[in-house]
Amino acid sequence: MQRKMWGALLCVLAMTGCQPATDKLVITGSSTIAPLMAELAERFEAQTGVQVDVQSGGSGRGISDVRQGLADLGMVSRALKQDEQDLAGHVIARDGIALIVHAENPVAPLTRDQIIAIYTGKLDSWSLLGGADRPITVVHKADGRSTQELFLEHFGLDNDQVQADLVIGENQQGIKAVAGDPYAIGYVSIGTAVYEADHDVPLRLLPLQGVPASLAALEQGDYPLSRELNLVSQGELNTQAKALLDFLSDPAQAEIYHAYYFLPASR
Repeated sequence: MQRKMWGALLCVLAMTGCQPATDKLVITGSSTIAPLMAELAERFEAQTGVQVDVQSGGSGRGISDVRQGLADLGMVSRALKQDEQDLAGHVIARDGIALIVHAENPVAPLTRDQIIAIYTGKLDSWSLLGGADRPITVVHKADGRSTQELFLEHFGLDNDQVQADLVIGENQQGIKAVAGDPYAIGYVSIGTAVYEADHDVPLRLLPLQGVPASLAALEQGDYPLSRELNLVSQGELNTQAKALLDFLSDPAQAEIYHAYYFLPASR
């Protein structure tokens, strides 16, 4: 099933809550992982008959729902923190975070200082970077999103320092915002951005610290803003959850990860 179809479905599901039941699995959280998980879940259902309900809403939701018993597994697009050690992380894939601009934006690769200046409002026109004499539209991620947390951490920023013109939640919202505005800049999952660019969405991924934002750079361990994609759980896993994790780590599913431009975790 195509990523965009799942995007529309997941936006609806994110607005609803659902208690886990013994005859099904509820998985909530990261919008980066959700489209991939939805397709893998469909395959798992076909093989086992176990219903899997995948809902997006951000990594923060995934963690909260698992802790409250509202979900069997949470999707978290980063490593677990020190204060989250009550949870168990199950790495399923690797991804990175890419800065994106419109395909028609001729801006050269940006330095770390330039990126910080853009996001703190100190650099507000593309003309200062050799581009058009137009203001920069700064697209930023909302609170509770792992992508935002990792971006801020990498650039040494606090969220209250960011001067955003548009705050978005889902990756697809960021893609749409930048693809629809030749003067916007944002950051999203590398997997999501490469997928969309390869399907004729007018985006350009900017190198980071001289390293291309690509799956090859991720695989080689060269990309500076990479991350784990996790499913998290609390307490003993039920039989269905164990079966799903085994299914996800089966090399036979690698083609699905690759179709969504993610690197399957080494097991």
